[in-house]
Amino acid sequence: MLTNEAVSSVRPLARRPAHQSVYEQLRDLILFGELAPGQAVTIQGLTRDLGAGMTPVREAIRRMTSNGALSMQGNRRVIVPELTESCIEQLEFMRKNLEPELAHRAALRITPAAKDALKACDDALNKAIALGDIRGYLTQNYRFHSGLYAAADAPILLATTDRLWLRFGPSLRVVCGRFGTANLPDKHAELLEALAAGDPDAAARAVVGDVEQGMRQIREALRDI
Repeated sequence: MLTNEAVSSVRPLARRPAHQSVYEQLRDLILFGELAPGQAVTIQGLTRDLGAGMTPVREAIRRMTSNGALSMQGNRRVIVPELTESCIEQLEFMRKNLEPELAHRAALRITPAAKDALKACDDALNKAIALGDIRGYLTQNYRFHSGLYAAADAPILLATTDRLWLRFGPSLRVVCGRFGTANLPDKHAELLEALAAGDPDAAARAVVGDVEQGMRQIREALRDI
């Protein structure tokens, strides 16, 4: 069963169609590691914990399964797949090709308001690190990257990258448990400087460094389990 904190932290159901709200709630639980890699949960349990009907929960699971973020098991159970070394290698290859390109494009197109939003997000991330707030760190880290990449105006690249984050995101929670928030990689300052200077190449290099550090720590954390 999910903790009350985990359930209360997902997005509210109001003002959106039920199936989309349930999908977003389940997505957040996976993305931020509330459903840990290797943790099996029942469809009935998810229905109860999300306070939703069986039909929207099944639809959300179907979408997550198609994205590779969940795998179906017997007895109406689903599981967040654990990353193998081969998976990590492929994810790193994809990330290092897609995310720097998004950062490069974003640096050419980003608005002053979007830059300010990224700075505010990074400030919140640094506060979460100082407080040892794992959920806060993971949330702000994702918001920073997704906000940056959205500024690239490249929806196909963005959608593909978002699916990749669903595959490795749950393992970032393992990294936090292994290393703590104080030692997590942070290339955001370099990235913000590159955006302020209007330097797309520097922005791309900062993202490459961010990806390499993050995936290396995922390898190390999963190796010790």
